Amino acid sequence: MSKIAHYLQEHLLGEVIITPNVRRYYATDASVFALTPTVVIYPRNENDVRKTTRFTWQLAERGRTIPVTARGMGADQNGAAIGSGIIMVFPGHMNRILELDSKTGNVTVEPGTNFGKLQQALHTHGRFLPPYPSSMEFSTVGGAIGNNDSGEKSFKYGSMGNYVKELRVVLANGEVIETKRLSKRDLNKKLGLVTFEGEIYRALDTLIEENYDTLEGMNRAVTRNTAGYNLLDVKNKDGSFDLTPLFVGSQGTLGIVSEAMLGTEPYNSATTLVAAFVDDLKMAEEIILELRKFPDAPCAIEAVDGQLLDFIDQNNPNQLKGIIEKPYPKMVLLIEFDNLSARIQKHMAKKAQKLLDHYQVVCRVETEDVAKERLWKIRHGASNVLTSSENNSYALPFIDDGIVPVDNFRKYVEGINMMFAKNHVAGGIWGHAGDANLHMRPRLDLSQVGDRQKLFLLMDEYYKLVIGLGGSTSGGHGDGRLRSPYLEALYGPEIYTLLQKTKKIFDPYNTLNPGVKIDVTLDDIKPLLRSDYSVDHLYDHLPR
Repeated sequence: MSKIAHYLQEHLLGEVIITPNVRRYYATDASVFALTPTVVIYPRNENDVRKTTRFTWQLAERGRTIPVTARGMGADQNGAAIGSGIIMVFPGHMNRILELDSKTGNVTVEPGTNFGKLQQALHTHGRFLPPYPSSMEFSTVGGAIGNNDSGEKSFKYGSMGNYVKELRVVLANGEVIETKRLSKRDLNKKLGLVTFEGEIYRALDTLIEENYDTLEGMNRAVTRNTAGYNLLDVKNKDGSFDLTPLFVGSQGTLGIVSEAMLGTEPYNSATTLVAAFVDDLKMAEEIILELRKFPDAPCAIEAVDGQLLDFIDQNNPNQLKGIIEKPYPKMVLLIEFDNLSARIQKHMAKKAQKLLDHYQVVCRVETEDVAKERLWKIRHGASNVLTSSENNSYALPFIDDGIVPVDNFRKYVEGINMMFAKNHVAGGIWGHAGDANLHMRPRLDLSQVGDRQKLFLLMDEYYKLVIGLGGSTSGGHGDGRLRSPYLEALYGPEIYTLLQKTKKIFDPYNTLNPGVKIDVTLDDIKPLLRSDYSVDHLYDHLPR
């Protein structure tokens, strides 16, 4: 491998490093897995990415496959940011905001751009990028695109894919393409190309045309779904064609994004926050369903359950003091309105209050920034779970991010609690109640054989629960290594075969982030499980 590193050092502008301590650092992300790379590259520009992928393609043609994994800040919780070959670290150099169009609000960025810094820049222009993840202060835009991220505002505004307008992508063979919605006429031009890009368009167009009815089976009765590849939104009924939806959420397995144009929304910090303290899960579900019917939707409907509140109280007894009193309710719903019209916002908040009064639910309504931030501490208290440990037991991200039809919200929460009780694990629940997209972190000790076995047992139970409720295994964090083994169970063998063919079209030699998304089994990931767990590389920021 030293010869490969020496070749890359000679031909790239960015740094190429093989020292053991650097490789160890990049052996983990925020997931429960570890996999040590052989080479770490800090690409300085798109040309470095192009040269690297071209080089690995040529080696693969001769029978030697070296994986290439794109990486941001390593906040990924499903193991998509680690790999055994070349790790390309984008925040080092490719981290610029290239252009902000004040007329359209569109912003063009490099993949290593820090999401939080981008958000700050947009705020100064009265704009924002709504699907920001809770980890935005220590994550990158490229990672958010790769996972098709969503967050607390996604109830109203949708996922990252709703805001990705155009991409520049480096393909597996080093070709650089630009993606956007093409007319039928422009598609025909692409179909006539003699390049690898032309091969991709021809093969993908044929796959979609021949399997349109089968692909309809990918539709789930959920508000968002990042499992597999988004083949449904590539070709419209009018014949227009766009590869962008495929790359969004593909986690670097189809191509490597080198530049992105993103849409934004007008930003309003003058919001109204309603906190509802609910003691009945059925009632909570009914309230959520009624809120979804509002003509002007809340921008967020977040939930924290009583078990998580108890955990926060045990570990940080003063954090919730003066904000919420004991005994804690079964669930707290945080309902926020950000309508640009103050009149409409006030009307919707009153409508929500009236709804809660109908259910005899105690609530608080706040419009002042400090008061709202105090209420949001209830939701952000989940960070206590992420950073806590007890006798080498850590709150681990391995059953997380499932999403079900909203009218199955209560069954989902009850199913999770039954699973925890049966397996004697502690855990709280929080997340995006308006979409029934929830998060949880059971505490296990990865140094213990029994807990390692329990981890996979819980995974099986959890993802069967989600699929059985008509949901998706991934609502907003992507599949990675963690959830990929459940893709065939989610979609069935016919659709899974089409996902395999899609991967083969874009990456025939399997050099782009192999072991992620496609052809991954539980036996593949079991040897990658860490013997201990930490997110030390994220402690510059409070993990959320």
